[in-house]
Amino acid sequence: MVFRDLLARETITPPWRDLLMTYRRMEAQGEIRGGRFVSGFVGEQFARPEAVELLREVRRDHVAGEPPHVSAADPLNLAGIVTPGRA
Repeated sequence: MVFRDLLARETITPPWRDLLMTYRRMEAQGEIRGGRFVSGFVGEQFARPEAVELLREVRRDHVAGEPPHVSAADPLNLAGIVTPGRA
């Protein structure tokens, strides 16, 4: 899954407008899906179809109000980077 705020921490990325054209083309070809998958972030979001299904599963099985557990050592732990709060 990718969205503009997520890429803000990367130092060597093409401009979002260039990536957006690529992502829209990939969406038109059926390689990825576009939409609003994670609330709290503005703009378009893109994900592989498998990731969309996993996100839906997490939403269905998730206990309301309890955040998912992600190891602090996991490079995908973005607490404090794209979400409010401490890491």
